[in-house]
Amino acid sequence: MFYRVVTLVGGILFVGVLYGLIWLLCRWFLQRQGVTDQLSDRVTVLTTWTFSGVCLGLVFAVFGAFLLGPWAFYRTVRAHDVGVSDGAAVWWGLAIVLLALALTGAGFAGFLWLVGAL
Repeated sequence: MFYRVVTLVGGILFVGVLYGLIWLLCRWFLQRQGVTDQLSDRVTVLTTWTFSGVCLGLVFAVFGAFLLGPWAFYRTVRAHDVGVSDGAAVWWGLAIVLLALALTGAGFAGFLWLVGAL
């Protein structure tokens, strides 16, 4: 029973880590594109939509995260008039989703190994 509670708490913490990673990567993306006006608000909106797309995609099928996350990223970038082409926005979105999910998944697998669940 104790391991279930530890795993549940760890899982909840890693959801926060996933959001944080997406936030950092989106902030880095916008700074790289030269966005300075209302950067914090734009990063929050971009992260929230990208995270929502990833989560919704994970619920339906794991591969859906790799479709809905970048699509949400692309749509939000288009809405904020960031100076990047459509194709680059999609690829950036996919790269952010892949990197954030890979780092979070590896961290969670390490956590599960550490507590003896794997």
